[in-house]
Amino acid sequence: MKLPLLVLVGPTAVGKTALSVAVAQEVGAEIISGDSMQVYRGMDVGTAKITPEEMGGVPHHLIDIKDPDEEFSVAEFQARVDRLVRVIHARGRLPMLVGGTGLYVRAVVEDYTFTELEPDPELRQRLREEEARNGPGYLHARLVEVDPVSAARLHPNDIIRIVRALEVYHLTGVPISATQTAALSEPRYDDLMIGLTMDRQQLYARIDERVDAMLAAGWLDEVKRLLHRYPPHLKPMEALGYRELVLYLRGMLTWAEAVALIKRNTRRFAKRQFTWFRRERRLIWLDVTTPEARNRARAEVVRLVKEKWP
Repeated sequence: MKLPLLVLVGPTAVGKTALSVAVAQEVGAEIISGDSMQVYRGMDVGTAKITPEEMGGVPHHLIDIKDPDEEFSVAEFQARVDRLVRVIHARGRLPMLVGGTGLYVRAVVEDYTFTELEPDPELRQRLREEEARNGPGYLHARLVEVDPVSAARLHPNDIIRIVRALEVYHLTGVPISATQTAALSEPRYDDLMIGLTMDRQQLYARIDERVDAMLAAGWLDEVKRLLHRYPPHLKPMEALGYRELVLYLRGMLTWAEAVALIKRNTRRFAKRQFTWFRRERRLIWLDVTTPEARNRARAEVVRLVKEKWP
């Protein structure tokens, strides 16, 4: 018998955190973070990490489990979630996966398998230097030649994943896309998948306001503290917003340019999240544009949960 799993996804700044806590309080759920950056300690402001007060007494998992210089892969995430689902279910509570990292969510709900391949730091550095020498898009063009499937799903600016795909190909001779399989017709859990959506222009306005609020809350100081301990080329330090603030601190961007880039890139990220999640055919979409709509969405999720798992 497949174990139950409630899944709540949506783009950044749509309001997943508050709604997920409210739902969890009503249905007796524990929340598993599906955010690829909130696993890292010390990266709090820039990832909009939930605070203990905001948790409202609801247990949260897979937050602050790694230091920024520790590796964390989709395969490890998948394995950790599988263990947590069993443990939470054994406690008589409902596991609830909440997040916006589409690949991480898909790895849990579908039958994905991943090759376990240790990273090669020297190879990664060489690839990054080639991109710097030859200009933006160079590595993506190389990936098109050896792994067109991966290249088609990766944005040319997604250097982290492009480097990983090239690394796998160089070390194994096999495209990374050939090592990832998904059985779309056979979900891994007895799941209920909810997607939150919002008027696009209002979402973009919320993103801009949240970036301003995070900067006012000390995001730059957080980046400075991290740079005292970790080099700027680490994967987490190249996350959305962190990379732009590092460039500002290195004198490569003005403050106005850095802030404008963070907002623009976050809006583009939200657009890509929408595109990704629109391909998830089992998602039930709920609008949360207004406070009234958010209340209706919360009530509807609770109703669907109680109907599915009475």
